[in-house]
Amino acid sequence: MTAPASRDSDKLLDRARDGDGRALGQLLDTYRNYLRLLARLHINDRLQSKVDPSDLVQEAFIEVHRSFGQFRGSSEAELLGWLRRILVSRLAAASRRFLHAQARDVRLERHLEEELDRSTQVAGALVKEQSTPSEKTVRHEQAVLVSNALERLAADERDVIVLHEFQGLSFPEVAWRIGQSLAVTQGLWIRGLANLKRQLEGEAHGAA
Repeated sequence: MTAPASRDSDKLLDRARDGDGRALGQLLDTYRNYLRLLARLHINDRLQSKVDPSDLVQEAFIEVHRSFGQFRGSSEAELLGWLRRILVSRLAAASRRFLHAQARDVRLERHLEEELDRSTQVAGALVKEQSTPSEKTVRHEQAVLVSNALERLAADERDVIVLHEFQGLSFPEVAWRIGQSLAVTQGLWIRGLANLKRQLEGEAHGAA
């Protein structure tokens, strides 16, 4: 789903704060790709076979609907920060549930929140590297634009970019992870970045 301009998100946020449940659902759907990418990046290796990122995001959305009256922010950035904190709580809960931790670990939650913030910064850097800054990327959260653009790439290109750019794996490590040769892996990375740039430029033109 293409991210709407920030002003559209602001309108949905205003309606949601007035009690419009449908507007809240539309608003959350705008950030689904963004939160799913963050969940994918930060699911513990031991949880990979047990936890699906989409399920974690859905759990987070249920919590958002339940506690939205407690949200006191008024901007997209504040909303995204709140959503990240809820996602952190779901990630930590999954760790406790499947890894048999007995109690809430505040250090784990703090570490997860720091890692999510770092991933958001990586996404912002990719915007700057792959496209000319536009009014839209200034107005709209850059990490949301990147996550939506990544979602429109071929799965193998997206996997290579996520593993190399976000998770910091070397090309040989990425090649081993996806079961491809080094040459094929690097080719996917080159094509993926080129396609990502086109997607982001399309976002910029759409905002013009």
